[in-house]
Amino acid sequence: MDEIQTQYQFMEEAAGYLRDIESEIGHSLRAIVVTFGCQMNERDSEKLRGILFRIGYGEAQSEEEADLIIYNTCTVRENADVRVFGRLGVLKSLKREKPHLIIGLCGCMMQDGETADLVKKKYPHVDLIFGTHNQHKLAEYLVKVFREKGSFEIWSESGGIYENLPVSRKYPFKSGLNIMYGCNNFCSYCIVPYVRGRERSRKLEDILREAEGLCADGVKEIMLLGQNVNSYGRGLDPPASFPELLGELQKIEGLKRIRFMSSHPKDLSDELMEAMAGNDKVCRHIHLAMQSGSTEILKKMNRHYSKDDYLEVIDKLRRAMPDIAITTDIIVGFPGETEEDVCQTIDAAERARFDGAFTFIYSKRHGTPAAKMQDDTPKEVIQERFDRVLSVVRKTAEEQAKRFEGAVLPVLVESVNRSDSKMVTGRIPQNHTVHLKGSADLIGNILNVRLDRSMGFYYIGSEA
Repeated sequence: MDEIQTQYQFMEEAAGYLRDIESEIGHSLRAIVVTFGCQMNERDSEKLRGILFRIGYGEAQSEEEADLIIYNTCTVRENADVRVFGRLGVLKSLKREKPHLIIGLCGCMMQDGETADLVKKKYPHVDLIFGTHNQHKLAEYLVKVFREKGSFEIWSESGGIYENLPVSRKYPFKSGLNIMYGCNNFCSYCIVPYVRGRERSRKLEDILREAEGLCADGVKEIMLLGQNVNSYGRGLDPPASFPELLGELQKIEGLKRIRFMSSHPKDLSDELMEAMAGNDKVCRHIHLAMQSGSTEILKKMNRHYSKDDYLEVIDKLRRAMPDIAITTDIIVGFPGETEEDVCQTIDAAERARFDGAFTFIYSKRHGTPAAKMQDDTPKEVIQERFDRVLSVVRKTAEEQAKRFEGAVLPVLVESVNRSDSKMVTGRIPQNHTVHLKGSADLIGNILNVRLDRSMGFYYIGSEA
């Protein structure tokens, strides 16, 4: 029996325990999965919810009403750790009120063995801990909790790729789709390769089969997920490449939009740009993390490109696809960063003219090479530099958004507007948000919308 079949058996066994508990306490049980971090984590959480719903849990809308709580954690920046620890403290009293409550932690933060040990010691009310490599075993671990009142298992590395388990999608009309796992880049500041493992690509035919199934189930937009999708296919037998995958996905009936993230600048080939430009289903948006505009800092970050290399890639993208939107990540305050380095970052941002940027102050991550680098730059100096960089990227993003004002573009309607129930909210191919008049029956449809007004980071539109 293979691993997936084994896990389905554990789901059936867990369902039996669940029915017994429901009979004992007199009501049905509900679960909630709270996600921290990236879209890879969001997709992992959909899989966790799928397993829980298959077992028989209903969906809770808050931790307070839940009978099972799972935090799918992130450890890319320190504030994500702090948020999780803060919530665990609150759950201690909730556990006293509901002794049958099960509390679980998984994801990248738990893949760090020292952090997992700290949780077990400081938060004994946590029943369940597992890492990034063994999330598919959730049902098995729940059975252990039901039997023994506790399950803690962290795999040091992945045993393989495990798919074809239940999934509960957040949206019926769009979905993430993992094409690879792990990362081989080892940027000096980044913990991801240590907690997600080395690169492992899924077989091309398996990805296409899943995409076809999603589209048959009503999905119109697919987000291809990987830590570096540009390197998809390395080591596969038979061989495959990311441009080839995009071409094959284009043939799938019912699929209207293809998105992907993340892309590493060093692997963004001319072949991939041509594949994007020639594929009318690939959305005109790419997230391409620059991290710094200083060549010296980029060397220390182990990014394998220079400032000029990065800007050349930006120029090539815009020549190939003039309507493309380019977003990025920028880190300010990397160890040893000087005023000149910050000026180089500002210059690069002004020349690149990003459509959006996630700008962060450097966060030391235990176990990475950068954590050992000394830096005595005062926090107030780093904050002032961060504010200057942020001001530049906000200004260029607002200016870039103006270029689409008055244009008619397709909008995938995603939700009723949170502030005005007479409006709906969706996204254009460039990933900008658009608000327009409409009702819930438009959700999931792609409409031609005139972008009447640019509001800097979103548009007010009207159906054309």
